[in-house]
Amino acid sequence: MSGDAIEAEWEERARVVFPAGGFGNFDPSITVSRGQGARVWDETGKHYVDFLIGSGPLVLGHLNPEVVEAVQQQLEKGTTYFANNAKAIELAEEICQAVACAEQVRYVSTGTEAVMYAIRLARAHTRRDKILKFEGGFHGMSSEGLMSLAPTRLENFPLAVPDSAGIPDNVRDNVLVAPFNDSAAATQLIGEYGDDIAAVIVEPLQRLLLPEPDFLETLRVMTQERGIILIFDEIVTGFRLAYGGAQERYGVTPDLCTLGKIVGGGFPLAVVAGKTELMAHFDKNLSTDTGFTFQNGTLSGNPIAAAAGLKTLEILRRPGSYQRLRTNGEQVMKAITEHLGFQQISHRIVGDPVMFDVVFTESSVKNYRDVLKGDEERSRRFNACLREHNVLKLDTKFYISLALTEEDLDLTGLSIREAAQKLALA
Repeated sequence: MSGDAIEAEWEERARVVFPAGGFGNFDPSITVSRGQGARVWDETGKHYVDFLIGSGPLVLGHLNPEVVEAVQQQLEKGTTYFANNAKAIELAEEICQAVACAEQVRYVSTGTEAVMYAIRLARAHTRRDKILKFEGGFHGMSSEGLMSLAPTRLENFPLAVPDSAGIPDNVRDNVLVAPFNDSAAATQLIGEYGDDIAAVIVEPLQRLLLPEPDFLETLRVMTQERGIILIFDEIVTGFRLAYGGAQERYGVTPDLCTLGKIVGGGFPLAVVAGKTELMAHFDKNLSTDTGFTFQNGTLSGNPIAAAAGLKTLEILRRPGSYQRLRTNGEQVMKAITEHLGFQQISHRIVGDPVMFDVVFTESSVKNYRDVLKGDEERSRRFNACLREHNVLKLDTKFYISLALTEEDLDLTGLSIREAAQKLALA
């Protein structure tokens, strides 16, 4: 059977059992059979340099031998207990040492849950209902999270636009939306609605958008002045931008944060972390009947994920890890700039060397509406050509890993050159 026939068969089987052919919002036309280092192989045997890395968690690459060994050692002791366990406690201790706002943590299994509980804590503590978020910010699959993530119609701020059917209309009433990187707009909204706002939630590096100077500092000052909880959603940036995440990188400390992806070492684990006075709402003995915030989860804090996360963080702490991660990303960025520039194709590289993408536009890109000005069809063709030439990435992002070798990076550069040449001919 040919490679195309094998691929088509797996795609057809998936479409029978999965809505839209997949168990998430991704391209179902590739079926991965295995991964090793910075590469994955599909069911046809074709290999790819992998910039998906599981949508971000595998910063060490696939099957890092030290992580595999740590997981195997824990497997021999048990997979989950629904009880405190040494690995979960040790991981929590490490998080509290590494992350500026983390005085205590609670485990969940997904980023969606972590954000949900962070918002709930903020509402419990302030006894307010409204949430301020930023257009284009991704905060998981909850009803609040799916407001103005990728709105197909652009409303006047602060009106929120639901990104999914099935969200009650009254959710919209409690979500305010501002443009990312606009300190004046955020200040105005907090000034107008501050007495009703429980939390301001922000990805400190939103998707790929770097924060403008003083933007995060302004949010910190304004929320403190109005008694509003500041939440950093660091599901993506935690332990990626720096060991202490965006809080270390940008020098701003929120009241609460969420962590995920890297912290679980490739297994389902996420975290809500914050100051003790806020986390105390999870403790029935310390909260009044109205202030207690119930939280539980069957697999929360399971020792397999904790063991993988602990070993991953240990490796990231080693000297030179973050410099090497950034150097890998800078090499890919350089190839994009060189080859698209040679073909005189207008573009902007948006993001940080550890995670970034190319937007096909001549304009600066500072917020969600700027991203929309990019040539989406050209982006689609660029990504398709990379895949044809053995490079796999998200539609909107390169995730960089420590597993990338010079051979991987050279192949990526050649693929980018081929893609640039094809775009120039189109």
